[in-house]
Amino acid sequence: MHLKEIIIKWVEAFNKVDIDGLMNLYDDEAINHQVANEPLIGKVAIKQMFEQEFAQTKMVCIIENIFEENDWAILEWKDPLGLRGCGFFQIKNDKIIFQRGYWDKLSFLRLHRLPIPEK
Repeated sequence: MHLKEIIIKWVEAFNKVDIDGLMNLYDDEAINHQVANEPLIGKVAIKQMFEQEFAQTKMVCIIENIFEENDWAILEWKDPLGLRGCGFFQIKNDKIIFQRGYWDKLSFLRLHRLPIPEK
């Protein structure tokens, strides 16, 4: 499967809040590092993150661009509220083994009217 197809499946599952569908795309030992948060290691931790985030607010990922090179795919995305970000996915044997996301956490919290943690 082409990397772009895997990313499209990821976005479709994300937008449907299909946590099982998302988890099927990750390797058991995958690492997900959203740079605004600490890295998560393994499907169990990644699944818990998605469960918590989807319980807090409705999120929508709109694809702006997908690039692929060797075993890396890059997703440029936006959401309907104006937030933009970029995700890097390393994929081997059709499974995400590493993901890093760049987005503005403060803007996300404000746009979704979520509490802003105190320092």
